[in-house]
Amino acid sequence: MRRLLCLMLGVMATQGCVADENPLSVHVLNTSTGLPSANVSVTLDKKVDGQWLPLASGFTDAQGRVKALYPEQQSMPIGVYRVTFNTGEWYEKRGEQTFFPEASIVFTVDGKLAHYHIPLLISPYGYSTYRGN
Repeated sequence: MRRLLCLMLGVMATQGCVADENPLSVHVLNTSTGLPSANVSVTLDKKVDGQWLPLASGFTDAQGRVKALYPEQQSMPIGVYRVTFNTGEWYEKRGEQTFFPEASIVFTVDGKLAHYHIPLLISPYGYSTYRGN
């Protein structure tokens, strides 16, 4: 309810209206099977003074999601971030080959949203992403 009220009022997380949920989530789907990709290792970094600073890591759940990738109880400051999905290790555990050992998605947090979502669609020889919600 609080998040809905924040969105209706147009108040952003950076302006003191922190959503009840984590500001960042990710989702991995295997387009070859049409199924979620569970147990994919995911890391989050922030670019600070030209260097990548590690912030958090996790594994996708049975639905292929990490629902709370950003450190708990913290707002997500404006800046450039990178989410890296360890797809090579995931495929290797399944006895499959892949051309991409990882998929790194670099994105900008502009402070206009309370929540950012990064979906990743994978197959052994390709991947795609988009700005989710």
